[in-house]
Parts: sequence; structure tokens; C-alpha cells
Amino acid sequence: MDLLLILTYTAICIAVFKVFKIPLNKWTVPTAILGGVFIVGALVLLMNYNHPYTPFAKEAFVSVPINPAVRGVVKEVNVKPNVPVKKGDVLFKIDPIPFEAIVMQKRAALAAAELEVPQLEAAWQTAQASVERATADRDRTKSAFDRYEKGRKRGGANSPFTELELDNKRQLYMASEAQLMAAKSEELRVRLAFQSNVDGVNTKVAGIRAELDKALYDLDQTVVLAPTDGMVTQMALRPGLVAVPMPLRSVMSFIPDEERYMAGAFWQNSLMRLKEGDEAEVILDGAPGVVFKGKVAKVLPAMAEGEIQSTGSLISSRMLMQSGRVIVLVKVDDDEIKQHFPAGAAGQIAIYTEHFSHVSVMRKVLLRMQGWLNYLFH
Repeated sequence: MDLLLILTYTAICIAVFKVFKIPLNKWTVPTAILGGVFIVGALVLLMNYNHPYTPFAKEAFVSVPINPAVRGVVKEVNVKPNVPVKKGDVLFKIDPIPFEAIVMQKRAALAAAELEVPQLEAAWQTAQASVERATADRDRTKSAFDRYEKGRKRGGANSPFTELELDNKRQLYMASEAQLMAAKSEELRVRLAFQSNVDGVNTKVAGIRAELDKALYDLDQTVVLAPTDGMVTQMALRPGLVAVPMPLRSVMSFIPDEERYMAGAFWQNSLMRLKEGDEAEVILDGAPGVVFKGKVAKVLPAMAEGEIQSTGSLISSRMLMQSGRVIVLVKVDDDEIKQHFPAGAAGQIAIYTEHFSHVSVMRKVLLRMQGWLNYLFH
């Protein structure tokens, strides 16, 4: 754009020399050149500092990689490329038969687990009865052993109870004590199994119910829906392909229908004058002679050239040698670019600040001249 200004000044000088028939000598030519250096130089400095311009601008947009949550064979592709869709519209379907089979298995397992709960309760009651019976047997054998032991002590050598009979009663008592301990252990095991609950639900039932919910979720994910309003473009997905939930390899790219901005890369010294709300104009390579009005929406607060992440590698000093440019987002009025041009269209941006507003006229003229050049060079 500075070259356009110099060429314009040169054309004016030539016209003046021709119209007024000014002779070309050692006084007139240096005067015109030096005058151009001062005049054009001052105008360029004022214009570039107060009304910055960048030839590096593109419409920025976000694309959403569509990945299925489950692996399977694509059965249907329901979306057409480059045709707008609404949020919740079906994009494609995965063969649901394997997932339906898993759901059926989990439902059967859940039904069996729910039937086991009353069985556990019945087993606990049986174990309680076994404990009571073992307790009664222990008490009976202990009573018999105590009676034989007392009779043996009282009768001495003349006791009707022999040492062998006393030992038999002792062994029966010890066996009944062991049976009681085993019955109590079994009752404890069955009771813990029956009373093992999560939020009032048997743990086994709760676990299988969670597995069923996961299976139902996987079954639902066989139908992939549009995450928001938008469209799919450059689609290569076809029925028969195996869709895999890999983040680095999406099956299609979805472009949401949302606000888009022209992003321009400006010199860092432009930050001294730029602020949100400043008037801006945009020209596109694909729209020669057309100027789009807009406003500065945001000056991004960070530049990638200064980014540092925690890694095992040292940072090279070459990173410090890259100054980088500031990215400024411009919102075009009435979404004209979005409505008539493909996303990602390239162009140029000029921003007009409140400082030296009379100089902005020159910037506007030069921007339009640059737009006319797009007829020739793009």
C-alpha cells in the first residue's frame, strides 16, 4: 500500500511537470524528489501509526471434528455435504446389532441379579435357623457332658460313668461347638452378601445396572447427531467404512453456524492506537472493488511466538528472535462475508482510530485502490 502512495505521488509530479511545462533540471527534479520524501514519508508515518493496515487477514472459523463414541461399521450416511443442518439432525448411523446384543445380555444379567436378592434373603434366614439349631445342639451336648463330668467326680472309682463315656461326651460337645462356629460364619457370609447395598440397592444389582446403562449409552451413540446448527463439507464418509473413536482421525468435519471474524496480523506498534470498537474496513481477494465495513471486536491478549510449555527440552534462543504480530479480530457488519463467501476467505484489513482522523481518508482511498488491483492479481 505504501508503494501505491509513492506511485500516486509520482503520477501527480509527472502531471504537474507536463501541465505546467516545468523544465527538468538540477533544481526541479531534486525538489520534487525531496518533497516527495518528506511529504510521502510524513503521510506514511502518520497513516501507518494511527490507521494501521495489514495485508495478512483471513476469516477465522472453527471446525468440529466428528468422531463416533463407539467403534462399528457405518450403516447409513444421512447428511449431505454443504447442506445446512439443525442441531440434533442425524449425520450417520453405525450398525447397532452388536450393541443391541450387549444390551440384551446386560438386561438378562440384571434380571438374574434381581432374582438373587430374595434368594440371598432366604439363604440368610436358613443360615439363621442353622445357627439356632447348632446352638441347641451345642447346649444339649454341653448339658450331657456337664452331667457326666459331675457324676464322674462324685462317684470316683465307683461312678457309673466310665472315663471312655465321659470322653465321648466331651468330643460330642466340642464337635457341636465347632458346628456352631461354622454355622455363625456361614450366617455372617450370607448376611453380608444380602446387606451389601449401594444407595439401598444390592451391589451386584447396582453393578449390572450400571453396565446396562453403559450398554444403552453405547447403543445410543450408534446414531451420530449434529452437535449444533451448521453443515458438513468435504465429506468422504461412506456406508461400509469402519468408524473408530480416534481423536486424531475424525470421520468428517462439521462447521458450526456461529459468528465468524476476520483475523488480521498487525505490527505490534499498532497496539498504541488500537482499541475495541474502532472502525475497520475489509477487502477480500475474491471480491475486487468491494469494501466491507466492520468494527474491531477483540485484540487477542497472547501471541504464539512467546508461548512456553513444560517439556523436557530446552527453549532455543531463536524463539526470542521471532517478534511476531498481534492478531486482531474484526466483526464485519451484517455478516456480509459469511453470507456470500466461503469460510476462510483471505483479504486485507484497515483500521481507523480516532487519532488524526483526517489522515484516514488517504488510507481509505489506498485501500480501495488495493481492492481494484484484485481484478488483476488474484
